Amino acid sequence: EEPIRIGVRFGASVGTSQRRADMSAVRGVAERLQRASLHPVSVTEGTPNFFVLVLNDNERANAGPLLAQIAPDLSRGATNAITRMRRNTFCMVVATPAADPADGYVQAIAVVRAELPPVMRQSCIEEELAQGMGLCNDSDAARPSIFNDDEEYGVLTRHDELLLRMLYDDTLRPGMSPAEVGRRINQVAASVLARG
Repeated sequence: EEPIRIGVRFGASVGTSQRRADMSAVRGVAERLQRASLHPVSVTEGTPNFFVLVLNDNERANAGPLLAQIAPDLSRGATNAITRMRRNTFCMVVATPAADPADGYVQAIAVVRAELPPVMRQSCIEEELAQGMGLCNDSDAARPSIFNDDEEYGVLTRHDELLLRMLYDDTLRPGMSPAEVGRRINQVAASVLARG
């Protein structure tokens, strides 16, 4: 419900050139997500509510103090999911819901493995930032889409942008029941497709 303010934190292992490249990627994805969703998305040094952590394996495993600092209300389970991330998981996002479901998410933290090659980091940044905005589940039925576990698409597609536009349509809001969404979704989809 609030504007999304992205803050990027790098581990000490991440060199200057990679920091520049990853910051450029985050800024580009933030701009694209704002255009797609029509919801305010920006990169900030101030008070982020969406953190992107670019850490190597050792830094991530020892990120407990950092997580406690940036997200003091983060659950133990979410903290463990980040610090104990499996080796075959390239990146992930955890989002913290508000106490009242009608207020949506209040914070998100995306974790990207610093040691990944640039193309993989770009893909992780695109997918995790979009998922942290609310498209949290992958589906085999989502095609063409980055939100499909077959990993055929490594970057956001036009289909993904349309899904974000639908998610942030003014007629939908956090806390709605599945039945309420079901009554509106076809009209929302038609409206989004008509606007392009």
